[in-house]
Amino acid sequence: MNINFDNSYARDLTGMYADWKLTAAPQPQLVWLNESLAVSLGLHIADLHSTAGLAMLSASQAPAGAQPIAQAYAGHQFGHFSPQLGDGRALLLGEVIDTHGQRQDIAFKGSGRTPFSRGGDGKATLSSVLREVLVSECMHALGVPSTRALAAVATGEHIRREGMQPAGVLTRVAASHLRVGTFEFFAARGDNDALRRLVDYAIARHYPIEDEQTTPVANKALYLLEQVINKQAKLIAQWMGFGFIHGVMNTDNMSISGETIDYGPCAFMEAYNPQTVFSSIDAQGRYAYANQPAIAKWNLSRFASALLPLIHEDDDQASTLALDALSEFDASYANASLAVWRSKLGLQTTNAADQHTNDDHQLALDFLQLLQDQSIDFTQGWRCLVDVLVADIESETAQPKSNSFATLFSNTENANNWFALWQQRLQQHTVARHEQLAIMQRANPIYIARNHLVEEALYNATTHNDWTAFKQLLAAIQQPSEIGEHDIKLASPAPLEVTAFYKTFCGT
Repeated sequence: MNINFDNSYARDLTGMYADWKLTAAPQPQLVWLNESLAVSLGLHIADLHSTAGLAMLSASQAPAGAQPIAQAYAGHQFGHFSPQLGDGRALLLGEVIDTHGQRQDIAFKGSGRTPFSRGGDGKATLSSVLREVLVSECMHALGVPSTRALAAVATGEHIRREGMQPAGVLTRVAASHLRVGTFEFFAARGDNDALRRLVDYAIARHYPIEDEQTTPVANKALYLLEQVINKQAKLIAQWMGFGFIHGVMNTDNMSISGETIDYGPCAFMEAYNPQTVFSSIDAQGRYAYANQPAIAKWNLSRFASALLPLIHEDDDQASTLALDALSEFDASYANASLAVWRSKLGLQTTNAADQHTNDDHQLALDFLQLLQDQSIDFTQGWRCLVDVLVADIESETAQPKSNSFATLFSNTENANNWFALWQQRLQQHTVARHEQLAIMQRANPIYIARNHLVEEALYNATTHNDWTAFKQLLAAIQQPSEIGEHDIKLASPAPLEVTAFYKTFCGT
């Protein structure tokens, strides 16, 4: 295979990883390939389907130019610091420059033991590999920054989890695998030289400074902190807007690039409840839906703490500068969140400081309260507003119809009052209705990777080798706002008796 690898992490950050060799899979089978992503990476589809391609995608043999490494990192896990974690079941194969000129990591998940495996087997179940395919592709289609799945391979072996399960390898593409925990690893060891190299590398790769020769940044560590704070605030606002719950927001699962990374115990909420949790081990609800903005800020405070020696040589000055930067998270998140809710309501999102800011924010909060009071499905509740606008446009009447809203929501005073206020707000816009509709359609999907549908697809594929449900669900979520010929069940929530007990697990 001819892949133009350019491995800057291995080249520029020596001492921050362990070189490692791939281990051949016994009977690899390529079960899914993301051909459009492969093309964007400059890879050839025929090569990936070849014997050499299968050897690469099964983490059996590295092609020429690749340099497999296991990255070192630490992390706060459920608030408790672990000084050494690292790629225990992952390997960075190498980096490529895609067709857009962007540097991308190509990495494996489930490729076997590394020096960081801590007694584990380093493998992944095929089910967990396919779950990451579905959820990460759903997030990408929704416009949420995310790592991507390039390929899923069944290795031909079985591993012990809850019983014996078929194993798989995921090939994952990311802007990078730099994490908050990467910086924590070297900060915990007092290695300021490594921290400086990491800061320089992260800035050059993710937040390049325009015309640095004429306007150099005096405090690079502080600059990086500010950039990551702003990027994470926007990311979490998008999660909240789609009802996404990451499940394990440990600092080793927070990417410096601002992408969503590590899809373990995650899910999209159905009946709206801000305290919803999807991790089986999160007994205290630390990573519940409503807590995600605060947890993101807490994680960023750990990032700031790791950077303190580089922010200023005086401890007090360093703390003051870091706290000032962290104080901007709330405003950044508020602005990003307002833009998200406005787009879901069909309102203009360009000005967060206009006269309607408070009213629009309250309008969104009141709608969420309606969802909670009446146990309405989060995705369907928001989508019904799109249907209302469609009916209005089609009827060409001055007074919008409310059939969809009235069908989904009980006829209560609160619901009726909210609907009237929303209609008044829509009519205050000078933007044409079809433009409002386009905004809402993008922000309010029909299809998401619903928990029960994902489980059904995974079970059928891994137990019965029946890929029908997997392919149908993937096709729907890759065009989440398009009304197509998909089965209506793909847009429907699970029965309450299913969602009430749905949990996912770390390391699945």
